[in-house]
Amino acid sequence: MSRYTGPRSRVSRRLGVNVWGTKGETVALERRPYPPGEHGRTRRRGNVSEYLLQLQEKQKARYTYGLNERQFRNVFKEAARQKGVTGESMLRLLELRLDNVVYRLGWGVTRPQSRQLVSHGHISVNDKRVDIPSYRLRKGDVLALRDKARQMVVVSWNLDVLDRTPPAWLQRTDDGFEATVRELPVREQIDVPVREQLIVELYSK
Repeated sequence: MSRYTGPRSRVSRRLGVNVWGTKGETVALERRPYPPGEHGRTRRRGNVSEYLLQLQEKQKARYTYGLNERQFRNVFKEAARQKGVTGESMLRLLELRLDNVVYRLGWGVTRPQSRQLVSHGHISVNDKRVDIPSYRLRKGDVLALRDKARQMVVVSWNLDVLDRTPPAWLQRTDDGFEATVRELPVREQIDVPVREQLIVELYSK
């Protein structure tokens, strides 16, 4: 199974950020703002190695987007073959994953919930049902919630209460049930707290 199913708060505490965006992680970071484990309180943070910093940034991105190591490395290799800045290309490829776009549109409150909506077949792309979370969208693609999903309480709650504003590269209809990929995202439009250059340095060794 490619997705992480272990304790999320421990990962967030180890990396120092709320990776999955859940309330439990926020509470854990507030109550215990130090790494997990027996020596979490006494572990020295100031004198960390360059490799550890690079590894932590990679883990932040990997857990945030829900990829295993092989999947993440393949995305990096594809980004390295493209023209432009490798780190930005990598984040762009990750942002264009279908499960991430569903999250950005506010149809899912978290990326894992958005992944579930996709894998259960509740999303269509260009009028075709797509149940592959890693499906990569392109400029001009039209996404829509299928009829059954539009009646789901959790989706209605996410749209009405969560009321997440999509990034500028996505355009959602007034009823919230459809959206179009207006353009490819640029780095300024990706709010993931990751220093992608450290990831490039890690994989370039």
